[in-house]
Amino acid sequence: MNLAVDSPLWLWALPLALAPWFSAGMSASAYPWLALLPPDLPSLAVSVLLRVLAVGATAALVLGLAGLHQSGQTVERIGQGADIVLLLDRSNSMDNTFAGQAAQDGSEESKTAAARRLLADFTGQRQHDRIGLVEYSTSPLFVLPLTANKAAVQAAIAASRYPALAYTNVSKGLAMALDFFNAMETGGSRLILLISDGAAAIDKDSELLLRTAFKQRGVRLYWVFLRTAHSPGIFSQPADPRDDNAEAMPELYLHRFFQSLAIPYQAYEAENPGAMQQAIADINRLEHLPVHYFQQLPKKDLSAACYQWAAALLAVLLAAKLAEARL
Repeated sequence: MNLAVDSPLWLWALPLALAPWFSAGMSASAYPWLALLPPDLPSLAVSVLLRVLAVGATAALVLGLAGLHQSGQTVERIGQGADIVLLLDRSNSMDNTFAGQAAQDGSEESKTAAARRLLADFTGQRQHDRIGLVEYSTSPLFVLPLTANKAAVQAAIAASRYPALAYTNVSKGLAMALDFFNAMETGGSRLILLISDGAAAIDKDSELLLRTAFKQRGVRLYWVFLRTAHSPGIFSQPADPRDDNAEAMPELYLHRFFQSLAIPYQAYEAENPGAMQQAIADINRLEHLPVHYFQQLPKKDLSAACYQWAAALLAVLLAAKLAEARL
């Protein structure tokens, strides 16, 4: 425990805590000869106890005024879990239902609402994970760094309730998600969980950068593709050879690109919230490896506790003073 104070000058008053040892604090009674008094060990013990309480009350009051606190520190943690970056598509189509219609009357969940609900359940079950969140549309949006703070994770997921943006630029989203992982850190499972309902062609330069980043950081990739009814899926093959290109079938070509990365990769195709829930449950079951990380603990103020102790001790001393017998 690293203790410190905000106002060190108050510590010069600490010697005042020794004052009770030089003063009884009780009224003196005159006797002609002390040898006439019998030994009174209980009274002596009470006298010593009252002096100790007075020392404690004075010291607690001075430390409270000095702003005693526990400094922020880094704590090593070891658990079962993973470092997970949630990569959520925030293009306009995510605000539609799985049937491809606008979710207006609330009778059917939008894809974003389903993703938000299931991700909240998923992260709630991952007690020892560090979880971060990135959203993307035309550009990536940094939402939450890797953290073990579950309340912060739930709040970040809940914030995705706001209306989506414009287009889909998955390469920039992946690049930002990969930046969450330090290439020098080891231990535990690292994964990116991509949830989207579409894709876009990735240019050659971005492909090269992503290949290098995935290789250096040793990241697993899971893609939960939210397929809209009657639209091509990531496993669909083109009926016309002329459509066999990234512009016509971006989802298929993105899937092929992920397969070519030579990393652990798994794709799921969900056509309804139930299928999406099954895919996330499967990921939850698979990713339970030992994880080693360091957690930053914030500064903890102890001045309030000092004042409470001082008040309690002073109350005892006041009660003792009121109980004093006057001869």
